[in-house]
Amino acid sequence: MAHGDLVSAADLPEAKKVEHWYQLGGVDVMAPSNAVAVVALGDSITDGHGATTNGNDRWTDVLARRLGSSPSTQAVGVLNQGIGGNHLLTDGLGPNVLARFDRDVLAQTGVRYVIVLEGVNDLGGLTRDREVSAAEHALLVRRIEEAYQQVVLRAHAHGIKVIGATILPYTGSDYYHPGPASEADRQAINQWIRTLGHFDEVVDLDKVMRDPAHPDRLLPEYDSGDHLHPSPAGYNAMGNAIPLSLFAH
Repeated sequence: MAHGDLVSAADLPEAKKVEHWYQLGGVDVMAPSNAVAVVALGDSITDGHGATTNGNDRWTDVLARRLGSSPSTQAVGVLNQGIGGNHLLTDGLGPNVLARFDRDVLAQTGVRYVIVLEGVNDLGGLTRDREVSAAEHALLVRRIEEAYQQVVLRAHAHGIKVIGATILPYTGSDYYHPGPASEADRQAINQWIRTLGHFDEVVDLDKVMRDPAHPDRLLPEYDSGDHLHPSPAGYNAMGNAIPLSLFAH
């Protein structure tokens, strides 16, 4: 940040560095005619909570570097549309996925693919303050599945392929303190995501990130420490788990 009219300045040597992007929401760049984009639509796990500050080691950064280094995908860019605290169904920190889909996916330039990694905040929020009835758990699962279906329909209407990502484990989280019923909800939704015919493709990030000895928890080395957000090593594993063949065109 710098004071004064510096629109024409080639450099800002006296600028003060800050750890936030206050004004900039995105950048469009000149690109070849075959260039396309993949939107990463998600919450804080896509936004990068737990990644290294200024380290560019979110899973979207890892994926972008891999795409750029492969001859078959060099023309594929990654648009990080993660919002911390975001929900599929209700507004929170930012509008819900269904409300922001037009702006954050359809209105972006050159979008051909979208990766959907959303739902943990909906699941955790249901029982954050108190346990609820089995009927309320079942209703939330159904509504999340219906939200995914709407995302797929709206994307397909614009020729966009939708890649569903399974929801990561979060047992042990002090923020949501999920119990067995919430874990059962996550398992049910992940099974729905994995079922053929729902998404165009599936990336099973749950399988990549879970502790085989305790599959309702993140693998310790992939856990940032809050049992909800991945560590830099976890984000690296996520970014490397996405097959580049999904984006070859």
